[in-house]
Amino acid sequence: MEISFHGADRGVTGSCHLIECAGQRVLIDCGLYQGGRELAEENAEPFGFDPASIDFLLLTHAHLDHCGRIPLLTRRGFRGEIVTTAASRELARLVMLDSAHLQEEEARYQTRRSARRGHAHKVSPLYTALDALNSTEHFGRTAHYEEPLTLAPGIRATFFDAGHILGSASILLELQEGGQRCTVLFSGDLGNAGRPLLRDPQTPSGAEVVVMETTYGDRTHKALTPTVDELYQVIGETFRRGGNVIIPTFALERAQEILFYLREGVAQGRLTGALQVFLDSPMAISATEIFERHRECYDDDVAELYREGRDPFHLPGLHFVRETAESMALNRISGGAVILAGSGMCTGGRVRHHLKHNLWRTESSVVFVGYSARGTLARQIIDGARTVRIFGESIPVRASVHTINGFSAHADQAELLEWHRRIGEPGRTFLVHGDEDVMRHFASQLKHTQVEMPALGNSYAL
Repeated sequence: MEISFHGADRGVTGSCHLIECAGQRVLIDCGLYQGGRELAEENAEPFGFDPASIDFLLLTHAHLDHCGRIPLLTRRGFRGEIVTTAASRELARLVMLDSAHLQEEEARYQTRRSARRGHAHKVSPLYTALDALNSTEHFGRTAHYEEPLTLAPGIRATFFDAGHILGSASILLELQEGGQRCTVLFSGDLGNAGRPLLRDPQTPSGAEVVVMETTYGDRTHKALTPTVDELYQVIGETFRRGGNVIIPTFALERAQEILFYLREGVAQGRLTGALQVFLDSPMAISATEIFERHRECYDDDVAELYREGRDPFHLPGLHFVRETAESMALNRISGGAVILAGSGMCTGGRVRHHLKHNLWRTESSVVFVGYSARGTLARQIIDGARTVRIFGESIPVRASVHTINGFSAHADQAELLEWHRRIGEPGRTFLVHGDEDVMRHFASQLKHTQVEMPALGNSYAL
């Protein structure tokens, strides 16, 4: 039995881990690296294993940094079975197709740019929409929380609710080979407890080996109530200045959570009843429709709203913006609008157009409500850049910039430590999915376990 690490190792994105047991090879996630050009190039590098040799791929959830290289895996020979929850299956299809379209658009742009410079160099996308569609054919059995699935003799998997996004899971593997037994628990991304939409993360006990994320392993999140208060305050102050509020938004979970709180704010009279909200993201709109189909994933209070016939994501002034022409028209709005658009890290998507038209305006505000990896445009703005490059132009940053971390869908340090404590005393803990300095800080807090911080390509006997 062996485990090896092929992504999100001393870094936050690109999650990919491999278990070898009883003649089977089981991959946990196959995510995209996100950030600067260097990481984009890393996505095209060999996986570190033969994709054709993978028998099963267990998907913890549908965020791009966990599922975004599955089309490339298929393109390079993967023919195994993908197992995940029903909600993750739907969301992953959406995410992978959207990523493929972006890959194709970027390749066309780079090809045209090369031609303008007198070079006849054709740039190929990392993968295409056809690759993404082909990869969906490998989705097989559906995982249900707390119901064990026998993948093959000697390998059993149980999915537990991770409370991170719709359908997210931690995965417990029970392994047996040649008389040896081992239990390995993959945290996936753990949710922030006490959120309004999803249930709190579950923690199975007794695992001998733990592979856990450390995204926020060095800090504690701001409490939820003052977080929501700050959002309402920023909106009110921006409207009084005559500006717009731009919220770079992840299409999965974050967009829906912000819509939920905007609806609550209007219902409670804390936001104007005339509030105009534009969800400018075809992907987020489709994700919201998927969210409405999987009510089995919700917290009891939200499930009750549905039973009462109330949509937790709808407010009177909400506009779904699918068409490009409609998105462009938003740039003519000088004030009084809340615009939610992707991508959350500002690495692509429509939000870059809205930033181009609002970052230079002192009246407007930009509100970041999620994690921003190093090398992204979002991180540059958050870190205080005075000017940024958008579509080849130098844009001054004069808008009011706010980072409201209390909305994080990730557990903070205290919650991560508590999750680990409830497992018991695992013999070994592998830290992944976090910046290296954060991992080291978190490792210093762990007791009664052997801590490993694997580098890319490292393998360990179980």
